[in-house]
Amino acid sequence: MLIAVLCFGGLLASYMQTLVVPIVGLLPSYLHTSADNASWVITATLLAAAVVMPIAGRIADMFGKRSVILASIALMVIGSVVSATFDSLIPVIVGRGLQGLAMGVIPVGISLLRDELPPARIPGAIATMSATLGVGGAIGLPIAAWISQNYSWHVLFWTSAALGTVVFLLVLTLVRESPARSGGTFDAVGAAGLTVALVCLLLALSKGRSWGWTSGLTLGLTAAGLVVFAVWVVYELRATSPMVNIRTSIIPRVAITNLVSIVIGFALMGISLAAPQLLQLPHIPRVLDYGMGQSIIEAGLWMAPGGLMMMFLSPVSARLNVSIGPKFTLFIGTLVIGAGYALAIAFAASPWEVALAVIVTSSGVGIAYSAMPSLIMSAVPLSETASANGLNSLMRSVGTSIASALLATILASSTVSIGQTAVPDRSAFQMVFIVGAIASLVAAALILLIPGDAKKNLPGQQPVDLAENKDRPDESVAEEILDGELRADGTPVPGRHHAPATRA
Repeated sequence: MLIAVLCFGGLLASYMQTLVVPIVGLLPSYLHTSADNASWVITATLLAAAVVMPIAGRIADMFGKRSVILASIALMVIGSVVSATFDSLIPVIVGRGLQGLAMGVIPVGISLLRDELPPARIPGAIATMSATLGVGGAIGLPIAAWISQNYSWHVLFWTSAALGTVVFLLVLTLVRESPARSGGTFDAVGAAGLTVALVCLLLALSKGRSWGWTSGLTLGLTAAGLVVFAVWVVYELRATSPMVNIRTSIIPRVAITNLVSIVIGFALMGISLAAPQLLQLPHIPRVLDYGMGQSIIEAGLWMAPGGLMMMFLSPVSARLNVSIGPKFTLFIGTLVIGAGYALAIAFAASPWEVALAVIVTSSGVGIAYSAMPSLIMSAVPLSETASANGLNSLMRSVGTSIASALLATILASSTVSIGQTAVPDRSAFQMVFIVGAIASLVAAALILLIPGDAKKNLPGQQPVDLAENKDRPDESVAEEILDGELRADGTPVPGRHHAPATRA
């Protein structure tokens, strides 16, 4: 039940990212504003999600993971109600920002599962929870398209408010708080510095194309973000209770995994950005003979199997994490992503061929997503798992932001005119797929640099390296943890007999 409830919350949080995609072209008329201003409805969610993940992780480590999950969902519900109630730009932007805060549920939920479940169930639970990061958006897109096509656009937000309320009540009644705590004090200065740096850099990425990549505003935000980030790193290294433990983050196993997360996020965004556009382009002989003429709902339905495959492959990913280790599971995932892009490069002439490429690419992403939390948690202290997972999730968001900016520029660089409208030509789509394939190869090369797994895990066990880390204060109870007698934080597993643990 714990796994089902938290994964439901993760799906809903991920769904918030694509909630307004079907109506993005109509937002200017709905909100009585320009297209450029309306784009902030999407940008606000992106920024809020990126900022909240590392901060929510740190707060969860200090004050309790269940409490942070409840707060995240409550804010999402409030944001949904605000957006559903108003017809003007500013309130909807505020509401969408609050909806983006729900993304903290995923990294914090992964850490809570690790604290509460018996070791044998942890790999599968982590794999399933990690998959929700992509599944929610994929299956939510056709649902949102259907709602927006048949009802008022406000119903999108009322629906998300209702679903959020259900998740809140389920967590409140069925999920218990983890006793694991990191202690320390909240680093407000570090949180503010990280927020400013992320907002500046992500704004420059997401709005650079409309503002101009060489405009003073884009360059100024980029420079400001880099300067603030550099100062923030120095401050965090000196802080006694930092927002992000920089020393832990630069451990090779953690640092390289986070770099791979950026590239995986980039690869996921490539197929997610190009495939729906290709499916929806009108088919015009000798002009757009590569267009497929699918409606928004039809395109969403062709894309949905890819998201479902991420969920269906969770048990397979978990077994791979146990049998061959998360490093090589991640490597396999990147190769599958590359195979998906190779299919897109060679065969993308009909909807089913596009859907096949999406399914293969999404399958690789799902396998990779399941492995990354295991790699991260194998190298960080137990008291920092939520914040470390939050930082890793942030890296994925950074990758998708970079991909969105770069690939949108590629698609706009080579176009065909249809009346007054310019649409990407075939070569632009091919270039996007080629860049995605290259990204997967870069990720595979980086994975080879990750230090090897500590030891091969036995079938049915929690990955050994999740409990075996010499830097952890709980190392003395590692044997009991692996035997299923204790949770990862050293507290007894209900219903299991165990001898009192002794500290070295």
